[in-house]
Amino acid sequence: MSERLQALADAGVSIWLDDLSRERIETGNLAEMVKEKSVVGVTTNPTIFASAIADGERYDDQVRALVADGADVTKVIFELTTEDVRNACDVLAPVAAATESDGRVSIEVEPDLAHDTDGTVESARALWSAVGKPNALIKIPATPEGLPAIATAISEGISVNVTLIFSTERYREVLDAYMTGLEGALDAGIDVATIRSVASFFVSRVDSEVDARLEAIGAPEALGLRGLAAIANARLAYTAFEEATDSDRWRRLLERDAKAQRPLWASTGVKNPDYPDTLYVTDLVVDDTVNTMPQKTLEAFADHGELHGDQVTGRGAEAAAVFDQLAAVGVDFADVLSVLETEGVEKFQKSWAELVVTVQDQMGRARP
Repeated sequence: MSERLQALADAGVSIWLDDLSRERIETGNLAEMVKEKSVVGVTTNPTIFASAIADGERYDDQVRALVADGADVTKVIFELTTEDVRNACDVLAPVAAATESDGRVSIEVEPDLAHDTDGTVESARALWSAVGKPNALIKIPATPEGLPAIATAISEGISVNVTLIFSTERYREVLDAYMTGLEGALDAGIDVATIRSVASFFVSRVDSEVDARLEAIGAPEALGLRGLAAIANARLAYTAFEEATDSDRWRRLLERDAKAQRPLWASTGVKNPDYPDTLYVTDLVVDDTVNTMPQKTLEAFADHGELHGDQVTGRGAEAAAVFDQLAAVGVDFADVLSVLETEGVEKFQKSWAELVVTVQDQMGRARP
């Protein structure tokens, strides 16, 4: 057992692995990480699945069977990915039974539906039904069109991982959509105690975009602000979470046994080699949150990660001051957020296209 990862978990941070493959499941690696690395959840995306399918032979038999049945590439992707998530949910089921909100495995609606509310709802329903496990989470992007889809899915008892959140303003809309969904579920007679949700607030990409702008400005006062925006942005998001859960509206839902939509720190792999490789873990420690990490980041923290207590609560004013300083040197943070959301959707769509090509290649090899 990793002492550092256990200490992180003891500090109230749920450690989720941002990776999944059939090999991890079938070899027992995922179960071992639950036991030895304090992993209590899994997140996935099309890039993760493309890598898993391209690198492993464990999908071949299922691909051959699906091709023989006349399945198209969309059907094959759906069957391969939902089977992996279903089986991972089984691995995590004991964690889900022993904890209030962990033991969850996420699967994403098709990225091409990011601006299609009805299509997103239909995809969420299909994925939820196909996985068929209460500890699954359906990932829905926090686009303007995604927000009503989130509310609808929650209102139908579907647990949701809201992804691609970059701004505190959008995050407040996500919190509102979650509560709207819970209210709809209550109206429909659904037990809201069965519904879970996390809100995935992206971290490292903020520093990547802001730092590039600061370096383009080049002034000493600008360069001195590198590496501060992402953590500050996440801390402001947590302030929004605290405000939402301190409202009369939330208290009414809490009385009906609703569970909070926990903040999840996503994109926590450090992209700048000049920064500590555990930066977005150590500096975002706060109770009752999730940090989903690629294995490289998880192993780095297990090896040399440091804990300095709660690094988030009560630091909203300090975080806001960072954005005052960024504005003063000429960084338009509203534009940063707009670019990140647009690029975020485009990156997910690109990774989906790569997954399609990967599976088509596998299908081609499977045909007689």
